[in-house]
Amino acid sequence: MKHRGRHRRRKQGRAARAFLAGTALALTAAATMISASQATDGDDPGALTPLTRAAEARALRLQEQPVPQATLDELASGMGKPVGVRAVLESADRSMRDLAGCTADERTALPVAPAATRAYCWDAADTRAWRAGAVTTSGDADDDGWWSDNRVILSGWSQGTAGRGLARVAFVDANDPDHLRYTSALLVVPVDGGRNYRALTSRLSGMVWYQDKLLVTAADGLYVYDMDRVQRTTVDSAAVGRVGQGWSAHGYRFVLPAVGSYRLSGGSAAPRLGGISLDRSTTPDSLVASERTPAGSDRPARLWRYDFDTDPARTGLPAIDATGSAHPVEVYETEASGIEGVLSHRATGTARSEWYLSRAPGATDRHGSLWRQDTDGAEATRCGSQGAPRCWGMRAGPLSYWEATGEVWSQSGRTLFAVPLASIDRALG
Repeated sequence: MKHRGRHRRRKQGRAARAFLAGTALALTAAATMISASQATDGDDPGALTPLTRAAEARALRLQEQPVPQATLDELASGMGKPVGVRAVLESADRSMRDLAGCTADERTALPVAPAATRAYCWDAADTRAWRAGAVTTSGDADDDGWWSDNRVILSGWSQGTAGRGLARVAFVDANDPDHLRYTSALLVVPVDGGRNYRALTSRLSGMVWYQDKLLVTAADGLYVYDMDRVQRTTVDSAAVGRVGQGWSAHGYRFVLPAVGSYRLSGGSAAPRLGGISLDRSTTPDSLVASERTPAGSDRPARLWRYDFDTDPARTGLPAIDATGSAHPVEVYETEASGIEGVLSHRATGTARSEWYLSRAPGATDRHGSLWRQDTDGAEATRCGSQGAPRCWGMRAGPLSYWEATGEVWSQSGRTLFAVPLASIDRALG
């Protein structure tokens, strides 16, 4: 079923204008203190290098592994009829604090330049021991920015270690920009033919909500969730899975069971998946990805993209060939390391895409950096009297472009924020 048309809503004259508007937020004095040691351009990643050899593309091929329909049906038979996004939002019982309610440390986590135009902070008790890892919005899901009658932000979180952790998604009701409310669903994977499920135990590093699918990058691949297949739990306990005659999800009222996954087929040559995002400026729309490398690494990282499928029977999924493989349609190498978030966008009337990379702070840095890179070179957002490049959030964080509003959404620790893409471009030096 094709959801983009079904969920498209008239947006002229609606509250979207209020959501767009937003005055630049004042930052604390601590956030503007940039040390002289940060004024170096030593981390300039330079120009992107196109990779065109067939072997380089093969290492980035994704092999699709759908969960059998019988497994999903068995799970729904045991748990009850699946629900959608609306039902989750109607249960939102947690409130986010606006900037005035954020602590000094949370304000300091925001970018120095450009300034955020929206900023919200999570409940400290709700995020203790959890690590923020990904952001996507209904601006990805549908190009008008609405999912049915709602504007939604999704924020991914992880806790624990690989193989022994948990992953969840906070569903944020963003219809009223002055009062954001949320609730969370645990990400799980069906097992035993749908008679049970296990937790997704990998750290989340990226998310894209495209049409009716949520794509999530984790340590062992790319997982796919169907936004119309949210399941309600029936038991409030720390367990994850079937409990007697009921279903538990570590205390959460909802679970999202995976409907499929993708694995990179390049073996030892395959990169470690990092950030992902949606690019609507290509034809067809595309999924862009970055390679995760440590901050300060001397090894080049790769950036690449896959086309989304235009078949109405495959909404929200990458295009595949007859063998079930999704092939990259564009691959680059960058000298940037410590990439936390990636965006690609092609301005109207131009033939070449610009790549935006948020990078983690170095060992001696206070803030991360944000670079725009193409095959001619790289520029960073700059701040302070010396024009230092370390101006982005303290936790660097993911990047998600809400096309209908022109805003880039990201997250730095417990602080969720938005910055207009136009402001980012103006801050480049």
